[in-house]
Amino acid sequence: MLATMHVLVATAGTLSPEPVVAFARHLVGGTGSVTVATVVEVPRSFLEEINQGDWHPLREGEKQVSESAVVAQYLEERAHRLTEPIRLALEEAHIPCEILVLEGTDAASAISTAASQLNADVVILGATKQIFEHGAWESVSSRVMIESGKAVLVVPEARKDSDEPETIEHFGQFPESSLST
Repeated sequence: MLATMHVLVATAGTLSPEPVVAFARHLVGGTGSVTVATVVEVPRSFLEEINQGDWHPLREGEKQVSESAVVAQYLEERAHRLTEPIRLALEEAHIPCEILVLEGTDAASAISTAASQLNADVVILGATKQIFEHGAWESVSSRVMIESGKAVLVVPEARKDSDEPETIEHFGQFPESSLST
């Protein structure tokens, strides 16, 4: 019997949902789990500054709101916007997921820590720069690979040179269906 897999998908809002769904479907099968995470840096000085004014975009009618309430609302709204494309695509594919909001300034460290705490089997994240250029080992994806000790699947940005999606012939829902016996 195969062990259930826990997949951590880390996104900054630019990760293409289609390959994430395809990989997640194969990795978790029908019994695994997916957590979609994003790392949000809270601009505390900015939030403090706008909280001092008469009007505040994160409150309705209240004169003053606690700093922790403003930060919590900021985190929730940013996380919702950044994770929604992946969450919706997973839900449409009937793959349940949980959302995790990580606050921090070092995305690689926050993702690596979350991968360990969640006991993730694999981390899926996007490549925001070419992986083999000078300085590639300073990228978030490469740092997560090194720091977390977990398997890392790096999904490149969607190609913009073609309007037609690539099709894979003889591709079934399950990898076993393409094997000949």
